[in-house]
Amino acid sequence: MRRDLTQLTLAILFIVAFIATSLWIMRPFLPAIVWAMTLVIATWPIMRRVEARLWHSRGLATVIMTLALLLVFAVPFWLAIGTIVSNSAQIVQWAETIATADLPTLPAWVGELPLIGPGLAGAWDGLREVGGRELLQKARPYTGMLTQWFVGAVGGFGTVLLQFILTVIISALMYLRGEQAAELAIRFGMRLAGERGRQVVVLAAQAIRGVALGVVVTAFIQSAIGAFALFVTSVPYAPILSALMFMFCIAQLGPAPVLVPAIIWMYAHGDPAPATILLLFGIVAITSDNILRPILIRRGVDLPILLILMGVVGGLVAFGLIGLFLGPTVLAVSYTLMTAWIAEERSEPGRSTETS
Repeated sequence: MRRDLTQLTLAILFIVAFIATSLWIMRPFLPAIVWAMTLVIATWPIMRRVEARLWHSRGLATVIMTLALLLVFAVPFWLAIGTIVSNSAQIVQWAETIATADLPTLPAWVGELPLIGPGLAGAWDGLREVGGRELLQKARPYTGMLTQWFVGAVGGFGTVLLQFILTVIISALMYLRGEQAAELAIRFGMRLAGERGRQVVVLAAQAIRGVALGVVVTAFIQSAIGAFALFVTSVPYAPILSALMFMFCIAQLGPAPVLVPAIIWMYAHGDPAPATILLLFGIVAITSDNILRPILIRRGVDLPILLILMGVVGGLVAFGLIGLFLGPTVLAVSYTLMTAWIAEERSEPGRSTETS
């Protein structure tokens, strides 16, 4: 029986209108839902192990995992963002001061350090000779603008705190009903595309887990090493620098934008002993992502690091703070689905290239 074209068009329009209206109503909660979904998918295997050790009690496991999210995720982000927002004016002033300062001369004994001394001293002298001051002055107009843009991107402190509270609450609900949510997602995928839809849902979950582990865990470890070094060596304004370093690590820029100037300042104005300690810890913090990130990402799905970098930066520009997670997750899911679709086409029988 031929369907009436007007009836079919109106039905589609009404469905689209209902979906758009529902998303509009849920818009204040969407960032928290995305965060919660990412965290729960990434930590679901951990929750199952915790549940097994707690006499298979889902309630106790949910309480433990919720407290862990508060301590490991919400509190560091809350403190970092609050510190940056409350000290934004001072951070802008620092950036402009650095841009107009002369590059200091390193102490002579720096070049005598084993292994790294000659290379470090030579690189620093070369930078001073080619006009490091001119380079910094050219960058001066952009330093304040970049810092102010970043503060505006992360949003107000109260809004971020509310989003974190909602994220933890929604995560707890997802932990309690995780199997039902996963079954619903798989059934929805199968309803759309059959077996291929089910595979899409599974691949999407693996991509989300890879991004969460590779981006967040690596950033947390790097910033923890760097922050420990800043506090141990008594670097001034260590809390603010640690917060900046954590956000730089989340944005995939690493701890170098904070640690390198701190190391130079310590060598130029401080005692050589703590400066060398900061240098050693800085080398570990800066280079650790080359080992940690590939291992953690491949626990979910194999993703190019350039894809994650573009997702983090582009997501921050497009969506603000939530884009740090939403951007790489969307790109990772799209990349994973595309590669799976290409591989499926190659493996289908009768698709091999025929030669005559």
